[in-house]
Amino acid sequence: MSNIDLNLPIKPEMPARKDFRIGCIGSGFIMRDCHLAAYRDAGFHPVAIASRTYENAKAAADLRGIATVYRTWEELVQAPDIEILDIAFPPDRQLEVVRLAVKMKHIKGILCQKPLAMNSREAREIVELCEQAGIKLAVNSNMRFDQSMRALKAILDRSYLGQPVLATIEMRAIPHWQDFLHKYERLEILNMGIHHVDVFRYLFGDPHKVTAVTRKDPRTKFPHLDGITQYTFQYANELMATSLDDVWAWPGEGAEKDIYIKWRVEGLEGMAQGTIGWPLYPERSPSTLAFTTKQAPNEWLRPTWDEVWFPDAFQGTMAQLLRAVETDSEPEISGRDNLRTMAAVDACYKSIEEGRTVLFSEVSHSFL
Repeated sequence: MSNIDLNLPIKPEMPARKDFRIGCIGSGFIMRDCHLAAYRDAGFHPVAIASRTYENAKAAADLRGIATVYRTWEELVQAPDIEILDIAFPPDRQLEVVRLAVKMKHIKGILCQKPLAMNSREAREIVELCEQAGIKLAVNSNMRFDQSMRALKAILDRSYLGQPVLATIEMRAIPHWQDFLHKYERLEILNMGIHHVDVFRYLFGDPHKVTAVTRKDPRTKFPHLDGITQYTFQYANELMATSLDDVWAWPGEGAEKDIYIKWRVEGLEGMAQGTIGWPLYPERSPSTLAFTTKQAPNEWLRPTWDEVWFPDAFQGTMAQLLRAVETDSEPEISGRDNLRTMAAVDACYKSIEEGRTVLFSEVSHSFL
């Protein structure tokens, strides 16, 4: 019998106060079926909603039991009873929402979507506006609250794997690219791969060097720089962390599908591997983890849980903001920290555009 502690902290730490009055901006899938479903289960208190289309906001409010629907997001932001803003607008719209929100004395915290903005300059402006106004800013980098990632972080922190040597993510998926993305050249890394970029930072910290390559996705007809991508982070201790983001994944009718996300971390003392359940959504498919370590020789340890990434992880992204407001501390996924994720994304694009390995410091020093 193993003496390894399998009590892994996958559930988010909740705030003592759950009745912060949350105003929700946006009524699409992420807000309607992820944020609001997770908040209901956590006991949080969304009291108002607004969206680009009133009818969509009203439908989401009716579905999730939200009392007040505003005609415009500007009206919601200015409503004096709103304490927390939960923004689920496209990232190219978040800056204008924040510019108004920071003028409101009643706003205590803001949860923005990832990416924080479509470029690092606007992301930094969002961060600085919130800091100047004394408003806690968090980013919805929700893969950090995927249960297998939380468990893996605990395993690494407990040194069950020893010093990490190689980490990999392999994603085979077919995303739906929202209409607002069609006018932007940067596509996969900024809007989907950013999950993997951020989770590498969560697990291992900032990279020393970044190398990225890409080719266009034949299925995606609008112009784009990065379709199918592969990027590798190299660390000062020689750890390599690499992700293959395959958004082709299935040629189409007449061929069988094989959709999945797998990950693996190998260390000097053990290794861990698992899957992310998201590709099977809306089926409730928990992510998985199995690990082996010299501290428990010759066996695989397989902790399990019932929670799933979508929507359960969204409890964590709001909880960490509410705790920060409650305790006057920095959110776990703060806007300031997220600038480093945006810098890593920029390093990937610089590597692609210049055809070379890029030092993280080349991009980070300019705006961090």
